[in-house]
Amino acid sequence: MNKENKIHSIYNKLLDKFEDSKKLRIIIYVATLILVIALPKIGLSSYLIRVMTMIALYSLLGQSLNLITGYTGQVSIGHAGFCAIGGYTSALLNVTFGMNFVLSALCAMIIAGVFGFLLGAPTLRLSGTYLTIATLGFGEIVRMIALNWEGLTGGPLGVANITRPVIFGKELTTFNGGLFYLIMFLLLIVSLAIYAIVRSKMGRAFMAIRDDALAATLMGIEVTRYKVISFVISAMIAGLGGSFYVHMVRFIDPNTFNFDISILIVSIIILGGMGSMRGIFLGAILLISFPEILRFASEYRFIVYGLILVVMIRFKPEGLLGGQIRRKYRMPSGVKGGL
Repeated sequence: MNKENKIHSIYNKLLDKFEDSKKLRIIIYVATLILVIALPKIGLSSYLIRVMTMIALYSLLGQSLNLITGYTGQVSIGHAGFCAIGGYTSALLNVTFGMNFVLSALCAMIIAGVFGFLLGAPTLRLSGTYLTIATLGFGEIVRMIALNWEGLTGGPLGVANITRPVIFGKELTTFNGGLFYLIMFLLLIVSLAIYAIVRSKMGRAFMAIRDDALAATLMGIEVTRYKVISFVISAMIAGLGGSFYVHMVRFIDPNTFNFDISILIVSIIILGGMGSMRGIFLGAILLISFPEILRFASEYRFIVYGLILVVMIRFKPEGLLGGQIRRKYRMPSGVKGGL
């Protein structure tokens, strides 16, 4: 056994030990919850709190795309388009009608879900490169509409003066940790919802389509229908993320959710591991924090960032947690593990 195989063997044994130890998982989850609650209260700077808020936000967006790519096996690189739709919907409802964050976010999810259906119904009969190109085109179309429809979106000037979320009469900001707690709460709700979906009959249909769409069809699964459902749910979650972001920064323009955002979300699930919920958290932590940690290197930090991804692709192409997840899902009791 060569050195590379030995490293993979040790890595997989550690993951197996974690998966098989329920007590260890509970201890880690409880410790994580306590840490999340305590972080804004231990005197961290607003900059660090904002970075942690962005990690949680991209974890949420990564979970949404993971439902399409990791569990259903459909590649989408236009996810920023749904974020933009949710962001503009929430911003316009807030600025024009004075709607609060809770209601505007719900509306953003609904509108993003409608567009997810309109895009998914005709395009998800495609696969591979054709589907990827279709989603890429969708993201660019949304950006161009936002840029040119000045009467609705404000064009290049965008929409400003969006109010921050107000919960129980208290305005949530980065300084008081309110935005961090809010995004962590939203991430928890989304993660539990996706966890329930993956363990359900619908989730098993998603994974059957991912592994072999033809075999799934022969087993009586309505492949196109389930693909559209996963696309709609994913779009709604992305719309929620877009809504939160614009209320946090209080501004949105056509460049707020550009193609780079889509690529970053895809990179998160590739690094963490497709089909792995914990992998998404790990991928978001690494890819959002590394550019900040390497900020002292100025423009060279992106070279280091790229080298890290190249090394990952070379030595762990299935992602940090992806290989473990896929093996467990192929076992008879697969739906009980791997999350």
